[in-house]
Amino acid sequence: MSQSESQSLIHRSRVLAHSPADPLAANNHFRSKLSFETDPSDVYQDITNKVTGILVVDARTPDAYARGHVPGAINLPHRTIDSSTTASLPRDMVIVTYCDGVFCNASTKAAIKLTGLGFKVKEMLDGMDGWRKEGYPVEETVMQMTTSR
Repeated sequence: MSQSESQSLIHRSRVLAHSPADPLAANNHFRSKLSFETDPSDVYQDITNKVTGILVVDARTPDAYARGHVPGAINLPHRTIDSSTTASLPRDMVIVTYCDGVFCNASTKAAIKLTGLGFKVKEMLDGMDGWRKEGYPVEETVMQMTTSR
């Protein structure tokens, strides 16, 4: 392939239009991403292996949590997070936040609030959608209904 053909290909390519980072910079970038994010597979493996260094937090509404959540996750809706609602959370664990999936940002909002309060946090990519796609078990909470007479 001639140099002009190669240049023409680069101009047509959306991938090649911007040069990739040098390998060292790319390695640092990808390592950095893993300090902020995790995925359903890694969370499932830690739960299965009874790793005690993480606390899984469902940042959705109580109703969404009741319809299905990661086994063992606690419900802490992002709108309710403050110093009083987090007072009993362990400071020596990494909190893993999640919500519905890529079209939901409740886990990001929870992560912002929790890190602002001094907690170590990772966000689980693809949330419950990803968890369910992987076929992992889901817990449901039975809600009691009361009727007025």
